[in-house]
Amino acid sequence: MDDDARLATALEMIQAWNDIDIDKVIEMFAEDGQMHLMMEAEPTTGRPALRKRIGKLCDAASEINIVIRNAGVVNGSVFLERVDNFVIGGHTGAMPVVGVLEIEDGLVHVWREYYDHATLRSGLGLS
Repeated sequence: MDDDARLATALEMIQAWNDIDIDKVIEMFAEDGQMHLMMEAEPTTGRPALRKRIGKLCDAASEINIVIRNAGVVNGSVFLERVDNFVIGGHTGAMPVVGVLEIEDGLVHVWREYYDHATLRSGLGLS
């Protein structure tokens, strides 16, 4: 898989998030794919666990609008600098994020997220 295809896959997944299409998001992960929110000790691994975790977020979301600021591929990994705008549980928020994705054969094997947890909690209306 070349870098252009990796980037296209990442952008396709971002569109699935913006469409709040959890089925598409989950299908784009490898069976044993991981999402690791870096402020947490352990990644979420495997499609069933990812569906459970992501489903909670998507079920509460009435709007997701991820805006890509910069995107590129370095050493085969896709880097996405973005702002995640959302309305979740009636709370409107915006959060700057950097995601690093390892993509092979058109599927996300690893997705690492770097963001400020306090900014997320504030956007969700949590103390």
